[in-house]
Amino acid sequence: MKIIVMGYHDIGHACLKKLLDMGADIAAVVTHADNPKEEIWFSSVRELAFEYCLPVYQPADANDPRMIAAVRRIAPDIIFSFYFRQMLGGELLQIPKVGAFNLHGSLLPRYRGRCPVNWVLVKGEKETGVTLHRMELKPDRGAIVAQKAVPISFRDTALTLFRKMTSSAVDLIGEVYPLMLKGEIPEIPQDHSAASYFGGRRAEDGRIDWSRGAVEIYNLIRAVTHPYPGAFTEVGGEKLLVWRGEPEETASLAGDPGTVLPAGPNGGIPVATGNGVLRIMRAQWEGGGEKDAAMLAHESRIAPGTRVG
Repeated sequence: MKIIVMGYHDIGHACLKKLLDMGADIAAVVTHADNPKEEIWFSSVRELAFEYCLPVYQPADANDPRMIAAVRRIAPDIIFSFYFRQMLGGELLQIPKVGAFNLHGSLLPRYRGRCPVNWVLVKGEKETGVTLHRMELKPDRGAIVAQKAVPISFRDTALTLFRKMTSSAVDLIGEVYPLMLKGEIPEIPQDHSAASYFGGRRAEDGRIDWSRGAVEIYNLIRAVTHPYPGAFTEVGGEKLLVWRGEPEETASLAGDPGTVLPAGPNGGIPVATGNGVLRIMRAQWEGGGEKDAAMLAHESRIAPGTRVG
């Protein structure tokens, strides 16, 4: 069975490697050029394809007529999309004999769209997963072929959760690909009435609203901490990036939301929220170096009563 893999990021790398380990006939790999403005912390699909001497395509637009013509020449049975960042148009989707299948980072039909690993943390979910589904013109709507659930711990960040999901994606491909070789492709239509959709996230979406509860703010911080752009607030007109926080739903410390409170024995920079206290534990001024929050507060004279946000 001839396969084209369209992939990027760690999941693209890991799923391509799994297919290669299973002896899949990878006729070509389509990937993206790295964006120089993006922190590249993940594995390279392109380099893995080079290592295995596979033909590699890197079009600016996967739906370019020249790319479509190349795919037609290859005449794949299957197109797999593993964290590929572009939607495939109708011409491409009609080419593979068996079909085109996408690996999405949520338990569809929930969390369709962009950045699902970040959104599930922002929303405080306790479970997410990976889904292989048949591709349609509209994103993340096609019939489900296979799913694997991934538990979310209260200490997970986007990075640790993404690593769990990568591992589960590899397991899923390992289970479902042999079935596809046999022509056994279980497909369950999605319940569109149960769907939720989330768009891409911008750096500005990391702004902390101190009127929210401490746990909600903590969820935002862990959703966008390293290697993502980070949550932030302002102190005295300067931008403060918050990399780690600890929520405390306690009445022992109180104040108006956005007010710095006495540190006490737990340290950090405790800030009153709409419900409880969020202790900033790791932070940095924009353009400065990351520090323990207590040290940063001492050096910058962030005293109890200081307003943030």
